[in-house]
Amino acid sequence: MEWTLELIVVPVTDLDRAKAFYQDQCGFSADIDASFFEGVGRFVQLTPPGSRCSIVLESGMPDSPGQLRMAPGAMQGLQLCVTDIEAARAELAGRGVEVTPVLHVTDSGWAAGRGEEKWNSFLFFQDPDGNGWAVQEAPEPLARR
Repeated sequence: MEWTLELIVVPVTDLDRAKAFYQDQCGFSADIDASFFEGVGRFVQLTPPGSRCSIVLESGMPDSPGQLRMAPGAMQGLQLCVTDIEAARAELAGRGVEVTPVLHVTDSGWAAGRGEEKWNSFLFFQDPDGNGWAVQEAPEPLARR
């Protein structure tokens, strides 16, 4: 049996603002924008280009049994992988996303520029609610790893 991670709930305060950010500025595809509970609830599903996992933004959904809803901005450490970190940074910045410079990890912490080792080049950004994303450079596309 396969257990695939296919959807992550990202807590936001304003669905329209968040949808615009992820779709227009990050380039995610808007897969679903649907109302439920007679218009009281709504969810928006978006998928990063080439990803097998989507995010969902929602409002009006009851809490799941045994789970508490996260506050907007509480989701940290979401990570995307790309094969060209500098092109990814240029694309995000060109779309108006505030992104960090490309960084890498050293023995003494974060340093500017690409890392020499595979998997050691990153950039970071936040959505309008403060949910934190990392973008990491992968040595090759997912299909070849």
